[in-house]
Amino acid sequence: MKLKILLPTEVLVDEDVKKVTAEAENGAFGLLPNHIDFVTALVPGILSYESAGGTETFVAVNQGTLVKNGSEVLVSTRQAAKGKDLDSLQQTVEEKYKTLDDREKQARSAVSRLEAGFMRGLIEVGGTSREAPEQ
Repeated sequence: MKLKILLPTEVLVDEDVKKVTAEAENGAFGLLPNHIDFVTALVPGILSYESAGGTETFVAVNQGTLVKNGSEVLVSTRQAAKGKDLDSLQQTVEEKYKTLDDREKQARSAVSRLEAGFMRGLIEVGGTSREAPEQ
């Protein structure tokens, strides 16, 4: 089977594999080359695959869609990280999410500053237009 894991900005995995194991809402499942074609939504978890050479690799997936069509397995997800073992994968995921958390904090701070500046501008404009008309 040909496994491709697609992210918005890159192809994370493009390999010939013997077996794919993943997790959907109704539980974990395994795919072998002669399994029936299907589509499923993946939940956040670990996808693993055995390469044609027999090496097992793990991929942390943050939701996504898996499509098996013939001998091709396509996984589309917004975020994923790959590791040779679960320990290294855990470290990679922690580093990635720490970076994402830091970026999110910076973005929230910038939005707060923009909102505060916008509100100050509205108050200044509102203050001059709220004066009582002379009679």
